[in-house]
Parts: sequence; C-alpha cells; structure tokens
Amino acid sequence: MATIGLDRLYYAQITEDENGIETYGTPKVLAKAMTAELSVELIEAILYADDGASEVVKEFGSGSLSLGIDDIGSKVAQDLTGCKIDSNNVVISRSEDGGSPVAIGFRAKKSNGKYRYFWLYRVIFSVPTTSLATKGDSITFSSPTIEGTVFRRNKLDGENKHPWKAEVTEGDTGVTLSTITGWFTAVYEPDFTEITPLITITTEPQATTDVVEGSINGSLSVVATGNTSDPITYQWYENTSATTTGGTPINGETSASFNLPTDLTAGNYYYYCVLSLSGAADVTTDVATVNVTV
Repeated sequence: MATIGLDRLYYAQITEDENGIETYGTPKVLAKAMTAELSVELIEAILYADDGASEVVKEFGSGSLSLGIDDIGSKVAQDLTGCKIDSNNVVISRSEDGGSPVAIGFRAKKSNGKYRYFWLYRVIFSVPTTSLATKGDSITFSSPTIEGTVFRRNKLDGENKHPWKAEVTEGDTGVTLSTITGWFTAVYEPDFTEITPLITITTEPQATTDVVEGSINGSLSVVATGNTSDPITYQWYENTSATTTGGTPINGETSASFNLPTDLTAGNYYYYCVLSLSGAADVTTDVATVNVTV
C-alpha cells in the first residue's frame, strides 16, 4: 500500500565497547521531516558449477539515506556530523570532522491512515547541504538535506545475525499496541523469543431464556484472540445436557457466531464451541443454555 506522509524523525546516539558492540541512547527529535529516500546496495556472490550458476548468495552491503528536513539545530548537527559548537554557540565545521554513528527512526503514513515505523540501526552522516537562493518575485523555501550511509550494526541479534533495519506496520496481525506506542521511546531491539500459541476467550456465549417457539431468530457468539498470526477456527456443538463432553458437532457452524435453528420446539438446548489455533491446545467455551418457550 502506498505511503502518503512522513513524520516523527528521531535519532539515538550510539556508544560502543571495545569490540564495537553498540549501546543506544534515548531517542531524540532530529527535525521535522519532509522527505526520506533509502536505497540499498547488495553484495552478490555466484557459485558456478557444471557450466552454470549453482548457488547465488545476496547480502546487505550498505545503504544510503537522504533526509529532507525543515532545519537542523546546532546540537543535532554536532551529534550527527561531528562539527563543533564553540564558546559563542557558533557551529564550526572542520575538514577533520566525521560523524559518529547513530540510529535513525521515523514513520510513514499509509493511504489507509495507518503508519509504517522504521529504525535504521547504524547510520553515519556527512555535513548537511543547503540550497540558498536570492529572494525574487516569488517565495522559495530553502531547506537542508542530510546524507547518511547505512550500515549493518555490529551487535548480533537473537539469531546471531547483524540487523540493519527494523520495520513494522501499525494494525498488522500480531503487532502489539506496546510495540507501536513504545517505538520512539527506545531503539527497537529484535526479539526472537519463541511464542507458544495461545487462545484467549474474552467473551463467552451467553444463555438465552427469551426464545419463543415458532419465532426463533437469536444467535450465540464467542469472542477470542490468538497470540500468533494464524487464524482461529471454530466448531459449534450441541448436547443433550449442560456439559462440554459428548456433544455432537453442528454441520457448517464453523464461525465465531452461530444462528439458532429456527425449528426448535419448547425445551432446553445446550451449545458450546471448540476453538482451535495452529500449535495451541484447543479451548472450549462454557455451555450456553437456550430455553425455548411456547
């Protein structure tokens, strides 16, 4: 889906130990973002055997990041490009300056109103470029552009690999609210902890006591969530007693809601639902009693 906006531009300073392993500081606002262009260079190796390509390996080499911003303050310029603020708060750029690596975070608005969030784990910027123009008959805005080179980080993730980018889309299946709300409070750290699939029922089917024979139009429903991206499946059962054992599956009733049969006669009927999720133990709802009167 297309993106239509860009905002929330942050950076986090990096400190390194003697082995170059990164520790990220608290994210700070960089500037108001106008544009962001990211391009990636891959390293490719081809193994030839029997006069043909037998194996191809492509790995991330580096990338380039170009940010168009409204303005860059003196403190941010010092943190990103290695220039120096003197005692009179004048920014001094020197030929020996070099930017220290930082992490860069931002978000882009999609056409459906949701946001896609990013962290680039290791970026080194050069001195920002600024386009200036003499005032003419029309107003022209001049704004700085900062160019950075994107590298993989030295710190390994939980799978012993070197990440260079983290990306998540708000509202995608399995994306927790805490991941989105905390995205700019700290640089996101990859988490490869194995998740045990689990079903959680939040609303049980409720007993129905006001069903009248000959004019039945009610339904039963269950609300549940799973902690993986796999879908929950449903199977409704009917029983002759208020128990979840020994019931008979109702043909075709495999959704979260179940419309009561319209041909029920006066008496009590018992229903429950069994929920399934790949890799998880099945979960059974409470029994819902339906009382049909004349």
